[in-house]
Amino acid sequence: MRGTSALARVKPAPLPIRGIAQRLAWGGASLGLGALSAFALAPLLVVPAGVAAFGGLWFLLERTASLRGAFALGWLFGLGSFLVGLSWITEAFSVDAARFGALALPALAALSAGLALFPAVSVATARLLAGRAGGVPLALALAASWVAGEWLRGTVFTGFPWNIAGHAWGGSDAGLQAAALVGIHGLGLLAVLAAVLVGVAVRQRRVGPALAAVVVIALPWAWGAARLADATPAEVPDIRLRLVQPNIPQDLKWAEGERERILGRLLALSAAPAPDGVAPTHVIWPESAVPYLLAEAPAIRAAVARIVPPGGALLTGAVRQTIAADGAPALLNSLVALDDSGEITAAYDKIRLVPFGEYQPFRRLLADLPKLTVGTVDFIPGPPRQAMRVAGLPAFWPLICYEAIFPTTLPAHGPMPGWILTVTNDAWFGTSWGPYQHALAARLRAIELGLPLVRVANSGISLVTDAMGRERARLPLATEGVLDLPLPAALAGGTPYARFGDVPFAIGVAALAGLALAGRRRA
Repeated sequence: MRGTSALARVKPAPLPIRGIAQRLAWGGASLGLGALSAFALAPLLVVPAGVAAFGGLWFLLERTASLRGAFALGWLFGLGSFLVGLSWITEAFSVDAARFGALALPALAALSAGLALFPAVSVATARLLAGRAGGVPLALALAASWVAGEWLRGTVFTGFPWNIAGHAWGGSDAGLQAAALVGIHGLGLLAVLAAVLVGVAVRQRRVGPALAAVVVIALPWAWGAARLADATPAEVPDIRLRLVQPNIPQDLKWAEGERERILGRLLALSAAPAPDGVAPTHVIWPESAVPYLLAEAPAIRAAVARIVPPGGALLTGAVRQTIAADGAPALLNSLVALDDSGEITAAYDKIRLVPFGEYQPFRRLLADLPKLTVGTVDFIPGPPRQAMRVAGLPAFWPLICYEAIFPTTLPAHGPMPGWILTVTNDAWFGTSWGPYQHALAARLRAIELGLPLVRVANSGISLVTDAMGRERARLPLATEGVLDLPLPAALAGGTPYARFGDVPFAIGVAALAGLALAGRRRA
């Protein structure tokens, strides 16, 4: 009798979906559940929406016997999630609405449909792993394959790890701390596992899966709360940063006649008296802040040098000219440091570029399709990233805009950074969900590496966090202003994630997949 009971829990036989009406209903349900899942992410962070979405996906998958049906369910779920969660990209097309406005919705639909292939493969893989088993084995298979698919989405081709399941922890500093152990993908594994176990508990009216879901959430949260309680805030002595957020509308950024006014705003904000009377030692401007080619403009550099603190530096995003490997003119999206004489003393050139924004992929095939940014010259990636050294500052890890969404590990050689600096221009996306999602992703880099984060954005959200990702100060979206504050200290000894990267996450995925296979054999 005991063996019969165990088998019943493992194998409620999938109920095949029959009939066009039923297929449409279940397809619509999967699409709706995917849309619901986006509400669990920034800026709303409605966690029950994510639990209902993934629990519902498990429910539909349990009643889908074929790989083709599972693939369709996953694709529709992903389509709904991306259509809602990435709807902010349409804002970028309204900056130059005359040229690009008509492409906004088709671009969102095409991007969402393409990205939805990753969840489609994940859900089909879960069905394959679990075989005809349902219940807990299928739940384990779905959690493992889902986050493995998210890892692939962030890795293959150019990668796009935006709005991944781990970001659902973003409403709790304590909950986010486990990223120091297992990274953002490990957080995603915990989130999806808990959600699908709740689905099993509700469907089968069993206490065991519900208790397991509570443990999966409660243990990381409790560990994170204890970690934060034991943390003693520390600062790097003799450093005072000024973050400048000019809030320049994107449609004016490169407009004729606006360059002098934009530079004047940046200089005025940088030179304003400190509210507490403590003068800054270093000033930081956002991505591509200066609407001039600084390297070719000595008069502009001389003007900028007047606001650089003596012995300090200005760190600013800037566009630089270069020559591509084929001899054609090209551009670099750079972060440069200027000293108080106006000389460029250090530079980092962005290595992860945005397709159709900073460069045109498949240029020979898509020659008639312009990129969204001004001009026809493509940006090209710079050399491999290394920690930057600037006078008066600890070495820092530079990230420009889009690069901050990618989990990263530190180099084995070269100077070790003491903080992370990311500069960005989210004015492309107005006051939509995009800047909130971007800022949350950047905070995860601080927690993963145990390094304080300084984020300077043209239109917001500019912020500073300590080495555990807790915000020390921020400038909200769509405002002009400055932040003056000290630089928090790095976490002594670093983090396990900084040493081992995604290895613990991979072990967790393999363990869940192995348990799912074991449940399949029992079935």
